[in-house]
Amino acid sequence: MELDGLLPPPVPAAQGLPDWLKAMPPQAFNAVNSRVGDTVKRCPPFVDAMTSGFLIPLICDLKVENGEFSWDNDLPPGGETNFVRSPLGFHDASQVIDTPLFEPDRFLIKFHNLWTIEAPEGYALLFTHPANRFDLPFTTLTGLVDCDRYHDNWIHFPAHWHDANFSGVLPKGTPVAQCMPVKRESWVARTTSFTKKDTQRTHELMTAIYRETGVYRRQFRA
Repeated sequence: MELDGLLPPPVPAAQGLPDWLKAMPPQAFNAVNSRVGDTVKRCPPFVDAMTSGFLIPLICDLKVENGEFSWDNDLPPGGETNFVRSPLGFHDASQVIDTPLFEPDRFLIKFHNLWTIEAPEGYALLFTHPANRFDLPFTTLTGLVDCDRYHDNWIHFPAHWHDANFSGVLPKGTPVAQCMPVKRESWVARTTSFTKKDTQRTHELMTAIYRETGVYRRQFRA
């Protein structure tokens, strides 16, 4: 209760789109084809990935200067439950030894999240880097948590700070993780050759996409 109104809340991903996507033109001149074509702003899979699920925000401004992190997070002391008050923790490099993330003289950061998260029965949550947010100076690691069962504790987000030259302030509310529900069920992969009907359907769809724009958006997008 002592944090009510002090923390930025998780938001639907559709409400957290970056300014660069909002300002991006839907079409641009394609020098290869010498004609105007659609940009990724009009690509439903690109946009749908960015608007799915919800975003976990950075809990306060984070200042970065000469490779050092600092913050001023005025959260109340005490409370019935002990919780972290800093926006960041860290993981020792040994925890990712023999992976592409390992650097002997660098820590992995860990974004602290002060919201507990409960999913509906039968659902896990995929926590990952905010989709297509290549502009952020860090990359959040991906994890899958059974939040229908594990929901009485906080889930924090390890991340690799990849922009060693970043200097400035990462604002409070910056998305540090995107969370997408995943239905937990058993399934089996099956591969098979095209039938004549499969071939005909594929030919018809490819022809329609070649002849007109927006076929996926109008006929297939859920």
